[in-house]
Amino acid sequence: MRIRTLTIGTLALATALTLTGCSNPGSDMQGMDHGSSSAPHSADAAAQADIDFAMNMIAHHQQAIEMSDVLLGTQGADPEVAELAERIKAAQQPEIDTMTQWLTAWGEDPAMGGMHHGDGMMSPDDMAALEDADGPTASRLFLEQMIVHHEGAIEMAEQELADGKDARARDLAQRVIDDQTAEIAEMRSMLDAL
Repeated sequence: MRIRTLTIGTLALATALTLTGCSNPGSDMQGMDHGSSSAPHSADAAAQADIDFAMNMIAHHQQAIEMSDVLLGTQGADPEVAELAERIKAAQQPEIDTMTQWLTAWGEDPAMGGMHHGDGMMSPDDMAALEDADGPTASRLFLEQMIVHHEGAIEMAEQELADGKDARARDLAQRVIDDQTAEIAEMRSMLDAL
């Protein structure tokens, strides 16, 4: 009788554990933090890291292009700084296009995401200062702001290398680190020469 009671108890426990394991993975589990509420149910943590990287880097690159356009539209901007701004635009727009294609393939809407502050992003006041500056001041501000901007992009790329799983996204992250580290050194030299 004791063996039968133990067997029934073990069976009941196994059934409870099995039922717990079969709960709906898409259900809202109270009291547990599963990350971003906007994460698709099909995306695991690693896939979400890739999505976040692409979303945020698109917004980041778009601002770098905006900053470059402001500098290029400023009369009297230093020619070397203007040439750098052209290179930044030429490098980052194709990367935006590539990441947009990834997000679409992953079932994400590229227009729905992206950070607005932090990660080296310029504030509205920073952008206004650049827009209002004359050529020499704009050249200096552009370099100072873009160094901070690039440092933020490098941090985001390092996070992707730490958490991301998509090989293409990881390759792009490494390229961002390599290219923008080199550009930071170049911009510091330009600042010293201004």
